[in-house]
Amino acid sequence: MFHVPRHSGGHPRLAMAVLAILIILAAAVVAWATVRPAPEAPAPEPLPPRPAVVVVQDLPQLTEQLERWGGSGAFTGGVLVAKGDRILFRQVYGFADRSKDQPLALDSRFRLASVSKQFTAAAILRLQDEGKLSVDDPLCRWVDDCPPAWAPIRLHHLLSHTSGVPDLMARPGWGVRRVTPATPDELTAESAQYGLQFPPGTKIRYNNAAYNLLGHVVQRASGLSLADYLRDAFFAPLGMADTGYEDDASDVVMGYANLGGPPSPQPDHNVSIIFAAGALYSTLDDLLVWNRALHGGGLLSAESYARMIADHAPPDWPDERGRPRRDWGYGLFANSLGRQVQPDFLDRQIYHTGSWSGFRNLITHQPDADVTVIVLSNNYHQREAVFLLSQQGMAEALGRAFPTAMAR
Repeated sequence: MFHVPRHSGGHPRLAMAVLAILIILAAAVVAWATVRPAPEAPAPEPLPPRPAVVVVQDLPQLTEQLERWGGSGAFTGGVLVAKGDRILFRQVYGFADRSKDQPLALDSRFRLASVSKQFTAAAILRLQDEGKLSVDDPLCRWVDDCPPAWAPIRLHHLLSHTSGVPDLMARPGWGVRRVTPATPDELTAESAQYGLQFPPGTKIRYNNAAYNLLGHVVQRASGLSLADYLRDAFFAPLGMADTGYEDDASDVVMGYANLGGPPSPQPDHNVSIIFAAGALYSTLDDLLVWNRALHGGGLLSAESYARMIADHAPPDWPDERGRPRRDWGYGLFANSLGRQVQPDFLDRQIYHTGSWSGFRNLITHQPDADVTVIVLSNNYHQREAVFLLSQQGMAEALGRAFPTAMAR
């Protein structure tokens, strides 16, 4: 009988062990080659010197318009227009506090309302750049005792207003909730009590509750409060010393509303219920710093910024009120806002509005010419004035025909 030596070719178990090690090493090499590293946020650069906060009125037509409206009270607030780093217009009109006869200052702090959403969206995207989360994460990864109805929701759906979570104002008892303080955990628990209004990703419904949930995610992923994360990630590095979370000790100007007779003060803001959707305050110049950094590539990776300003509306989503619909980004919109004034102009603008408890705002940016217009009003009922002024400033800075009225 043919005899095979006991150790011919090596011990069988040793050979198998060597083979297993080789397989593991090969798998590790493949995994290393295919892992996609998280995109890196831009490294912080030294802060450029900020321009002196002085009156600038290098746009004659806008100056004339605001001298009329500011003098008559048709507009109260501040306006800043910049082309690149150059300030073309900066001025304020009206009162910070009528009861004290205190005028607005160039560095007055205004409540931002929903302009705040872009900061929460940027926080999520910065955390993605840091490798701590993904916008494609299930919401339930970040919520304890997550309701089954939320299983299909991704962070992307919250960012793009396509989650189906009922908004605060769409729920029973909004009048009571509007004036009742709440913690972020309480807001999350309340949202979890409701079913979805539609399957995620199939419709759009503007949604403050979704952004509050994103604030919850920021806090879980970072280990910091939303206010502290925004401060550490953005405001402190950018030198935005006049921007932060409204805490009733922030020296924000008084907001007003036109309810018959003189403008009525609106001191009961209760921004706790929109803590991640509308609770920030800022100034004209801090917002310019923010816009220059955000749109100039100083805050997010190119991939994250591209996703922030992309259109995430469902396919075939219809036009809005007879006008071309806006692009729904993350905390930002894009559209040809100049179509809504006369004479019109068609430049694409990236923007967001804000309105809450005595304030009405619009921040818009035209990327091709690098023009930014910031209009902050401490009167809730000056919506049309804020919009027209934003487009007048934009048109004059771009060399377009100066709009004189809203399109009807």
